[in-house]
Amino acid sequence: MARTRPQPAWLANSVLYQIYPQTFADSNGDGIGDLAGAQQHLDHLAWLGVDAVWFSPLFASPFADAGYDVADYLSVAPRYGTNDDLAAFVDAARSRGIRVLLDLVAGHTSDQHPWFREWADDPSDHRYIGNERVGRPAGIWCPVPGRRGGYYQLNFYPCQPALNFGYARPDPAEPWRDAVDAEGPRANRRALRDVMTHWFDLGISGFRVDMAGSLVKDDPGLVETGRLWTEMRDWLDTEHPDKALLSEWGDPAVAVPAGFHADFFLQFNKPALRSLWHTGIGTHDPSWTESGRYFFDAEGSGGIDTFLREWREATAAIGVDGGHIALPSANHDYARLVSGPRTAAQARAAFAFIATWPTLPTIYYGDEIGMRYVEDLPDTEGSILSPTNNRTGSRTPMQWEPGPGAGFSTAPEEDFYLPLDPSPDRPDVATQRADEGSLLHLVRRLLALRHATPALQPGGSLEVLTEDYPFAFVRGGTHLVVVNPRREPAATDLPAGWDDARPLAVEGVTLGAGRAEAAGFSFGVFERA
Repeated sequence: MARTRPQPAWLANSVLYQIYPQTFADSNGDGIGDLAGAQQHLDHLAWLGVDAVWFSPLFASPFADAGYDVADYLSVAPRYGTNDDLAAFVDAARSRGIRVLLDLVAGHTSDQHPWFREWADDPSDHRYIGNERVGRPAGIWCPVPGRRGGYYQLNFYPCQPALNFGYARPDPAEPWRDAVDAEGPRANRRALRDVMTHWFDLGISGFRVDMAGSLVKDDPGLVETGRLWTEMRDWLDTEHPDKALLSEWGDPAVAVPAGFHADFFLQFNKPALRSLWHTGIGTHDPSWTESGRYFFDAEGSGGIDTFLREWREATAAIGVDGGHIALPSANHDYARLVSGPRTAAQARAAFAFIATWPTLPTIYYGDEIGMRYVEDLPDTEGSILSPTNNRTGSRTPMQWEPGPGAGFSTAPEEDFYLPLDPSPDRPDVATQRADEGSLLHLVRRLLALRHATPALQPGGSLEVLTEDYPFAFVRGGTHLVVVNPRREPAATDLPAGWDDARPLAVEGVTLGAGRAEAAGFSFGVFERA
């Protein structure tokens, strides 16, 4: 049985918004986004209906991996501003009813971090994983640059040495395998608590934890990793009960019972997110495509069954009051909602689904205006992992205004990401704010409806009526949702009592004679009369 824990009251009905700080808003014209620029656009987020923003890493870094190589956990990177600038952002956000979460890179640091430099020169230091012999297995060990000698274990790029949280299984042939309760792993657990406390004191409301399931090495079933986060949650419940931890784990059935308040459906681990959005563009592995099927496909290639299976398994493991699943439109590692053949017009039904399903809606910056994933952009700060894993196209500048610069420097030597979306109908916030029929206004209306309707929030009950095109379900016993993301029309029979339901947010769906008739790329939210 899932364990019931105290939950931050503010999280349950929150709409989350991810900001990639490099490219969200640039206040000083240097071509790189910053905190002052983000603060200038808080009114946009409040108007949209956002309850909490999550910043991708803001900490000091050499930016070999876009800030996921942290050189100082306690300082804002100068390119973004200062700790005082972050405090000012938090205060300004709070005045608008918006909370702020930071990205905590828990499993590794930059090789420029003082911890690593000290470890490299001190054989008695156990903060990282060191191996005196030739590195095995190949590809995960790099030579230590200091007096210690030997090799260190990396997590991703060579500039990212893995912090030592121990190994779940000892091996006499590999003496560097510290137990999870050894000195080094214990020190790193204390350090995580110290980092979180530092930012909680500044007013931060929580963290999204990067690669949260990867901390303990050689951990079958992630049992010891789960125990680590259970310990962290026990501490949080006692010392900071109003703060939240969200995980980049991609398996809510494991991550939330381990101690996280919420976990995201992601592009890796379980196939739930891929089965909804994945067009094969951007971050891509052919094995991810579920035989080429995804539900929000104009050709209607895939049913909703894969998503429902994963969602049901996760909710059963989490329990009624155990925590939440977060459903993102996209993220900094994954192609935007508008990618490949999917257009902004087709994304309208996707937002209707995000806003009415019993998960935490998470909007990736720019998706609310239909910004497109731009293919074949060059590497910027480690954004290309492999030929089939190009993340650059999901990290282009937020389009605040029409025109080539859109608020960022246009000088080639200064622009952080070039080119901007080259399409002639490139969306922007200013143009869509002036158009009541735009995607931006639709997203705002859908989020307002969700906020005003308890039946549509995570606590509202769910009854699935059909698992085909159209997909139809009832929330709270009072609200019918019909979604048809394919090009061809679709229809389904409905239980009695819905013919006279009141339309709340409808495009292309009609009710009558015990049926729902859905045009192509349509959706409808109705309230029982």
